[in-house]
Amino acid sequence: MSVIVAAVVDTSVKHTPRVLVGSGLLGAAVVLAAVNLRPAVTSVGSVLDEMRDSLGASSTWAGALTTAPGLCFAAAGSAAPWVAKRVGIGGAVGAAMALLTAGLLLRVLDGQFVVLGGTLIATAGIALANVLIPVVVKESFTARVGLMTGLYTGALQAGGALGSAVTPPLGTSLGGWRPALAVWAVLSAIALVMWLVAARSRPGARTGAGSPDTSEKKSLLRNKLAWIVTLFFGLQACLAYIVMGWLPQVLIDAGVSRGDAGLLLGLVSIIGLPVSLIVPPLAARQGTQSWWILALGVFGFIGTLGVMLAPGAAPVLWALLLGLGMSVFSLALTTIALRSRTGGDTARLSGMAQGIGYLLAAVGPFLFGLLHDLTGGWTVPFVLLLVAVAGQMAFGFLAGRPSYV
Repeated sequence: MSVIVAAVVDTSVKHTPRVLVGSGLLGAAVVLAAVNLRPAVTSVGSVLDEMRDSLGASSTWAGALTTAPGLCFAAAGSAAPWVAKRVGIGGAVGAAMALLTAGLLLRVLDGQFVVLGGTLIATAGIALANVLIPVVVKESFTARVGLMTGLYTGALQAGGALGSAVTPPLGTSLGGWRPALAVWAVLSAIALVMWLVAARSRPGARTGAGSPDTSEKKSLLRNKLAWIVTLFFGLQACLAYIVMGWLPQVLIDAGVSRGDAGLLLGLVSIIGLPVSLIVPPLAARQGTQSWWILALGVFGFIGTLGVMLAPGAAPVLWALLLGLGMSVFSLALTTIALRSRTGGDTARLSGMAQGIGYLLAAVGPFLFGLLHDLTGGWTVPFVLLLVAVAGQMAFGFLAGRPSYV
């Protein structure tokens, strides 16, 4: 883990900080970039069986393809602050979008290893953008952090839903999974061009992302609040990854049809969109976000308990509650911006929270499945998930209090 978070510690800077101009065009570029940060992952799941058949791939390859993004988010995301210090925040996000576009194109060109390599390149770009765009929001939209965070997270969720919903019909109309997945490279290229046009910079104050502020010389690995935010982010991501990976199977085992189980997972994803647009702006204007985080956590806890005890009794209700609970992701990003004084602190906190947090998220679905295999049922895995949700609520409540790393 020390290797993964090492980039967060390096904070030496030898240049004048630059801050992107917070124009309407930049805001639109942030939203369009966010739309592209999930389809690279969600589009694959919807055509994975077709990909395996045409490539002659094994289950091991499919497992690597679906697990690699989470690990890549952790590893590449931790390097984001270092990249931003060397090329500037605008150039770093531009490089992230270029990596995403190149990876999306590469993965449709050849066989199993090219698909896997292209996916890794694309998710490396996503990881960089995941960490750096909250810095842009913090520095360039200082008076509208809550609003821009809500638009950003809403666009993330909308993009994820589009990736899973639109790719299969695209494959049918365009003649296969390769052209269907290639469409997302076109959208990413458009976002890259828009970013390059919008990302104009101006000299920043000494609190910018590249500022030699003395607070940036302190390691966040020894900061209690930074670990609280990191654990909050990691545990909410763990819930999301387990639900996205296992909820359909749990519902199918309870007698829900495969088609309905897929629709219910889509409901879980889409319910977070309006919450992400409404709650962060309201929460950011208040001194503490703790009660908002706790309230959404209660919804997630009840939904998890419902699926555990009676999955087939009220699956639509459980999906709604889980969707509300998982929408705490928008507040996890909001707290990263609000718990840091400067853009540099935001970059380091974002890198630490997402670098380590996505490791927890990657481990969660594996442990959930392992416990299911060992026990032959779903009760013990769901006990683990309830503990994770309770931890998310506890650390989230602490992370939401007004203080700074």
